[in-house]
Amino acid sequence: MRTRDKVLCWTYGVIAFGALIATWSQNLRFFAQDGNGGVWGFVRSGYANPAAASITNDILFVLLAAFVLMIVEARRLGIGYVWAYMALSLVVALSVAFPLFLLARQLRVARAGAPSVPPAPTA
Repeated sequence: MRTRDKVLCWTYGVIAFGALIATWSQNLRFFAQDGNGGVWGFVRSGYANPAAASITNDILFVLLAAFVLMIVEARRLGIGYVWAYMALSLVVALSVAFPLFLLARQLRVARAGAPSVPPAPTA
């Protein structure tokens, strides 16, 4: 594996780990509060005001785009268990699962020896 691929894989891994800490430190704080309403209270809080609703809707649309990309790339490159990354996005966090999918994708691309980014067209 080339150094570039290793750096990219490590970068995705660090992002996923950082996202896990950043999201779940707050999730645990939320669920530790009395009278939070559980999972439905968590969802309702995402729509507590227009700013929260905007961020929640933004994340939902990014989630949909990420799912489409995951499915297309998993089929194209033969990455198994794409459903697990999608489930992880819903249960843990998209910001954790998507970098993990990108890491798996990069490993597959590196093993195949294909460029991870197509070359720029020449004029």
